[in-house]
Amino acid sequence: MNRILKLILAANLLVLAVLAFVYPDLMVGPGKLIPGHQKLATDCFACHAPFGGATSGRCTTCHKPEEVGRLTTAGQPIAKPLASTPFHQKLIKDDCVACHSDHAGVKRFRQEGRFNHALLQADSRQQCQTCHRSPADSLHQQITGNCNQCHSQEKWTPATFDHDKHFLLDRDHNAKCATCHVRNDYSRYTCYGCHEHTPEKIRREHIEEGIRDFTNCVECHRSGDEHDIRMPGGEGRRGKKHDD
Repeated sequence: MNRILKLILAANLLVLAVLAFVYPDLMVGPGKLIPGHQKLATDCFACHAPFGGATSGRCTTCHKPEEVGRLTTAGQPIAKPLASTPFHQKLIKDDCVACHSDHAGVKRFRQEGRFNHALLQADSRQQCQTCHRSPADSLHQQITGNCNQCHSQEKWTPATFDHDKHFLLDRDHNAKCATCHVRNDYSRYTCYGCHEHTPEKIRREHIEEGIRDFTNCVECHRSGDEHDIRMPGGEGRRGKKHDD
């Protein structure tokens, strides 16, 4: 009896295995293909290697990396190329399955966790706004590029920058970013961006106080309050008022 049962189970498994190879789209297919791949619905091995899954090498037989987002697989220009696709030409290797999948209906692509920016060439990693839309808040509207000065490529939030740790923007110093950070370079700043501060006036006032090194303003001035002065080393002192 046990032998007969084993033979029946073996026969069923054999039938299932044969059906899986003959009709893989019906037996093991996880869902419909996207419309552009419908002609491959019964040809699983066009994309999948036997027992190996889908491979990027098989993707590029139809989708030439240099043509993605520019030409169709038939070589015809795309009428409305997607704004986010030109970065495909900047990838360091053709690893299509790292981001793309199929059998998902309208969900025509996936990202495992987050996009790995290490797949891009080094120069492209600095061109965030090629793919990402700039936030619409008042701060970001003043900024172009240089996203990595505050944000990492692993995650957008939290930003690593806290302006108050460097200089407190009070009501008299809540100016546009470009006033102090010329050409959107936030690794540098200048205090000579407004009419109050001129090199000669700053030099004269510091010489009067006996201060010879005054090139790094925020080392001592942590805010616009002239009485809130921190000397190098951490000790504080009262600022001297001048009548101009």
